[in-house]
Amino acid sequence: MDTLKAFPNDLFAGKTAIVTGASRGVGRATAVRLAEGGANVVVNYLSNEAEAAETVRICREKGVGAIAVQGDTSQFADAAKLAQAAMDEFGRIDLLVLNAGIWEGAPIEEMTEETWNRVINTNLKSAWAMTKSCVPAMKKRDSAAIVMVSSTSGQRGEANYSNYSASKGGQISFTKALATELCPKIRVNCVAPGWIETAMVRPAFDDEEYYRSVVNSIPLKRVATTDDIALAICFLLSDWSRHITGEILNVNGGAVLCG
Repeated sequence: MDTLKAFPNDLFAGKTAIVTGASRGVGRATAVRLAEGGANVVVNYLSNEAEAAETVRICREKGVGAIAVQGDTSQFADAAKLAQAAMDEFGRIDLLVLNAGIWEGAPIEEMTEETWNRVINTNLKSAWAMTKSCVPAMKKRDSAAIVMVSSTSGQRGEANYSNYSASKGGQISFTKALATELCPKIRVNCVAPGWIETAMVRPAFDDEEYYRSVVNSIPLKRVATTDDIALAICFLLSDWSRHITGEILNVNGGAVLCG
């Protein structure tokens, strides 16, 4: 956590949040901020049990309940298991952050069916599976919220990552469809980050010249931290945004300007 002020510890008091892909990066930062605000947190992870346990430890230090649940959320059975684990442990689901994602691509004539399916399933099908699994419990709450983590790639496209762009654009459309479908019980919004300093994109920054070109393309002249994205997600989950649904919140330092 950087020098930004802490959330009020009653911002999410009594609520239960599920965060997919929460063993590291944006998922971990979001889980920790939710815990700081008083939410109990279900930390989903795919394979890194030790990192997920560390996220749980940090959340519990905030004085809330937290558990780690392994699962491939692109598989409906695993998504349903994750929702049930939240209900078994905490008895409710109020907040859902659809963060699980991968960034893999290739030129279209070289892209294999496996690469296409892996990205679409991880990024988009998982959003469907988790939403379907959690909505019945969320509809029992007076005020529930879902946030999808999309990307500028889903807004303007990205050469050689057409599968990733399709998955992230699909999340944006899915957000808008669900926002009207699930009102008034559940608000559904989306964040669209640009470049973030995470393990997923760090290899691209090994080339110092390329990294400088990325920074220079951002009007605010810096790459986002994971906490920058977590803060935006938590705003959309909180009552601070109680009259906002179906919105795509750009968190890109001014690099992509779209309404």
